[in-house]
Amino acid sequence: MRRTASQWPWLLCAWLASAVTAHAVALRQIRLRPSPHGARVVLDLSGRAHHDLFLLRNPDRVVMDLPGTRMSPSARAVPAGAGLVRDVRYAERPGGILRVVLDLRSAAAAKSFLSLPNARYGYRLVVDLSDAAARAIPATAIHAPARGRDVVIAVDPGHGGDDPGATGVYGTHEKDVVLAIGRDLAADIDAQPGMRAYLTRDGDYFVPLRERMRKARAHDADLFVSIHADSIRDHDVAGASVYILSQRGATDEAARWLAERENASDLIGGVSLENKSPVLASVLLDLSQSASMTESEQAAQDVLHSLERVGQVHYDRVQQARFVVLKSPDIPSMLVETDYISDPREELKLRTPAKQMKIARAILAGVRRYFYANPPPGTRIAQRVAARADKTLVADGAGRVGAGSNESRRVDDERR
Repeated sequence: MRRTASQWPWLLCAWLASAVTAHAVALRQIRLRPSPHGARVVLDLSGRAHHDLFLLRNPDRVVMDLPGTRMSPSARAVPAGAGLVRDVRYAERPGGILRVVLDLRSAAAAKSFLSLPNARYGYRLVVDLSDAAARAIPATAIHAPARGRDVVIAVDPGHGGDDPGATGVYGTHEKDVVLAIGRDLAADIDAQPGMRAYLTRDGDYFVPLRERMRKARAHDADLFVSIHADSIRDHDVAGASVYILSQRGATDEAARWLAERENASDLIGGVSLENKSPVLASVLLDLSQSASMTESEQAAQDVLHSLERVGQVHYDRVQQARFVVLKSPDIPSMLVETDYISDPREELKLRTPAKQMKIARAILAGVRRYFYANPPPGTRIAQRVAARADKTLVADGAGRVGAGSNESRRVDDERR
């Protein structure tokens, strides 16, 4: 059959459409993981895909357009709404664009990134939502009561939700082990007079790294302790390690804060960088970071020494790295690698409540030693340390005063 000239454009468009469809990226499933103050939405894709993300109001919703993407015929059912996300829906639009819409229960901030394939998942488009109300940090000062405030330790169990962390040969997920240790540590901290714990996550959900830092700051944390269980190809390697931020990591973070100081709502040592000259802002940040890194090293040393007393350590010195969760310029921070989950023997131990409690108590011992040697002013621990010092002085002085009184009495007797 002979085609007329008027038919060729139509046939060309049809051919191009079929070619695009044949090579389109397929959306295989949508996963929703709610958390107390937000949610993580994961789009599992058959390949790399570009996307546009934007927020709409009245009603609140997040819209993602994925060019050259289609819903896979074998895709699982769209998840039901939960937490911040009221509903999840999608539609295929003209031009080979797949639109995914997240209907929200309230206003939220959204961040997205494409995650590359790993041993468990293929390409993933990840969208992290955070509740606008939960992000607001009170600007009013919180004054310590006359009896003194508690020292606050932010306990941060790593990974969570769709991020299992390392996985041992027996199938143990790092996220489960560190959550159990984190809960034990938080309970032990809360049992200490003058100390209070805050868990950055208390369930199997993912919290973005900088959100963990923000949560610690919002709860006025005096120390940030992130808990992990390391993995390495050599399954014979075992032992705990403790990390603090490296100088290179501090420099990178300082540059980031200085670049964003005009729009930053966070505080550096209680002083906002907004409207400060570049020189003054740099000096303020450097002072805060230097003090924080010094305190981080002292606290990390105390925790490492405590871990040495209860088991093997992989490094006998505090290590330095550029981990994001260690980058708070105003909160002393450390990351504790409790042991190597890749070692089958240690993996089995890490699964037991006895081992988990042992690690938690070792971390507590180090944290407690640090705060009693360096009590923050205005805290109940500072008052307890001062009271002990006063009792010691009184006890020492009582002997000296008594001797002096006897000497005076002898002089008076001689005068008589």
